Amino acid sequence: MGEVYLADDTLLRRLVAIKVLTGDYTQNEERLHRFEREAYAASSLNHPNIVTIYEIGSEAGFHFIATEFVDGESLRQHIRSARMELRSVVDAAIQVASALAAAHQAGIVHRDIKPENIMVRPDGYVKVLDFGLAKLAIELETAADTEASTQMLIKTEPGRVMGTVNYMSPEQARGRDVDARSDIFSLGVVLYEMLAGPRPFAGDTKSDVLAAVLMVKPEPLVKSFRKFPQS
Repeated sequence: MGEVYLADDTLLRRLVAIKVLTGDYTQNEERLHRFEREAYAASSLNHPNIVTIYEIGSEAGFHFIATEFVDGESLRQHIRSARMELRSVVDAAIQVASALAAAHQAGIVHRDIKPENIMVRPDGYVKVLDFGLAKLAIELETAADTEASTQMLIKTEPGRVMGTVNYMSPEQARGRDVDARSDIFSLGVVLYEMLAGPRPFAGDTKSDVLAAVLMVKPEPLVKSFRKFPQS
């Protein structure tokens, strides 16, 4: 839904990443709102393992989000390179879990946890990116009691599947409402892939993968646990 550019912040003399919503998407009100929700969701969180949002705005009809530039590579690249030690796998999972715990405490569900949305710096520090599919919780004051509040989740269209099929929870695959447990499930899929190599749910088509998520029990890790480099 967007293009990402590496840019130079001439005022503060730092590199930044700028995500620009492509022209076709700016004509779609839902996608535009989703783009804005991404910025709001991430900027409302203050956590070392969540990418920092610097600015959101528009210029000459282009909508953009300026974020910190994470100098590293995606977790997907780490997995493919097979350079991660076992302790690095556990450390990365702990950092992502910490980021998600902070988001969940703020009422935010990421809904698209996957290796492509996790960046790893050379020093091993992990950053969670892309809250574009986040479902935000809004606190509304009740009319009867101004001190009492309740959370109303922003819902997607009933039955609509959102996310990345290989990492979806069963609730996502069915197009149902999701909560923090869905992110935990997706993190479990990522951890399985880091430990075993192959993904726990696979198929020739997206429909096959969705069916696997709903019906297939993954192979136990003891059967596919891959060898890791020694420390």
